[in-house]
Formats: sequence, structure tokens, C-alpha cells
Amino acid sequence: MSKVPKVPTVSLLSSAGLLAIVATASMHVESVKAQVNVPKPSYKYEKCYGIVKAGQNDCFGVGNSCGGTSKKDNDPEAWIYVPKGTCNKIVGGKLSPQS
Repeated sequence: MSKVPKVPTVSLLSSAGLLAIVATASMHVESVKAQVNVPKPSYKYEKCYGIVKAGQNDCFGVGNSCGGTSKKDNDPEAWIYVPKGTCNKIVGGKLSPQS
């Protein structure tokens, strides 16, 4: 009969702790990757509020901190860059955040 080596409890706890730290760090990296500051376009633009799909906003608003972080479609506080003069032509588009 073969003997199974006994692993010290301290080693098991250290390994579990290390695994938890790595898992937490990788989740944090994913959330940081999702938040980006979208560069301003090279064309003449305006910020258009209220027409953005969830997660497609270009930058921060009241409810989110950075580009790609809006939580709901058509958030009146989230905006995207559009060519100058087009926002008012889009249903629901506003040139300023809605209060």
C-alpha cells in the first residue's frame, strides 16, 4: 500500500490565499480594461446625449466613470461623439444631459 504524503495545513492555506489574490487581481484588470477614455475625433463633433446603447458611451457622466461603462440603453446622462450638426436629427438625441 502506498503512502500519501501529508500536506501541511499552512501550505494549503497559503495556496488558497494566493489563488484568491490572483483571481481578484484578474477581475480588477478586466474592469480596468473596460474603462477607457475615448479620444476626441479628428472631425468636427458634438456630444450627443440619450442615444447610447449600454456599454457604448464615449465618456463619463453622472452614472458612469468612463467610456464603455454606461449601464442602460438611452441613458440621458451618457453621450457619444457624433458629427457636428447631427445630434438633433437623431430621435432622442440631446446636446446636453437631461435633468
